[in-house]
Amino acid sequence: MYADTQNDITRQVVRVAQLLLAYGAESDLVEEISQRLGQALGLASVEISISSNSLVLTSLVHGRCITTTRRIREHGINMTIICELQRICLLTEKGIYGLNEVRKRVSRIQPKSYPRRYLVPMIGLSCGSFCHLFGGDTMAVLITIMAASVGMSVRLAIAKHHFNLLVNFAVTAFITTLVAQMGYHLQLTDTPKLPMAASVLMLVPGFPMINAISDMVKGHLNVGISRWGHATLLTVSSVIGITIAMQLGGLFL
Repeated sequence: MYADTQNDITRQVVRVAQLLLAYGAESDLVEEISQRLGQALGLASVEISISSNSLVLTSLVHGRCITTTRRIREHGINMTIICELQRICLLTEKGIYGLNEVRKRVSRIQPKSYPRRYLVPMIGLSCGSFCHLFGGDTMAVLITIMAASVGMSVRLAIAKHHFNLLVNFAVTAFITTLVAQMGYHLQLTDTPKLPMAASVLMLVPGFPMINAISDMVKGHLNVGISRWGHATLLTVSSVIGITIAMQLGGLFL
């Protein structure tokens, strides 16, 4: 294998690993896909070291090593991209894709998101369903749907302007809780506490916490602790927003 070919393969493998980490894949999966893709493209072995915000990858062919480092910038959870990268790896292992095809497919990958007009009402309905499961009456469910929908609209608007995620969670929790307080102030429901609890469930960072635990269990302690710390900060930001809203509404206990 020529040096230029090894360079090209290494660049593609590390790009795939970078995308996997940026869009929320667990560390064990990143290692597995990187090694399998590299070997399918002709590398003898691939060694990868992952930290909280960077990765180092080394490829080996005929005793010749190439090491490259990439910085990781999180782009949010997107399982569509992770599944597409896994699909590219599988098709490469089967011999359907070569290096050029892998390069084309990876360069075409773009994150897709649900349209706002669908996402906002569905988030409202999901939080309203939680309120119903918690025992809320009809009016409590309606208040929850409205509060969660307003909160999700605010969250998307803030995200569009690329504000810090911690600020996003705090402001979203604050506004959502303010709207959910209608059940108290207007005495519209017999279960006024439930809308306040159910409407902010959209802010629970469940996926990052699951990934954090998975990474720590599988031996990637540094990445797991980093993800756990980030999820904890998001939770604290939400609590700050909720607390301020409750205090302003005279409901702070």
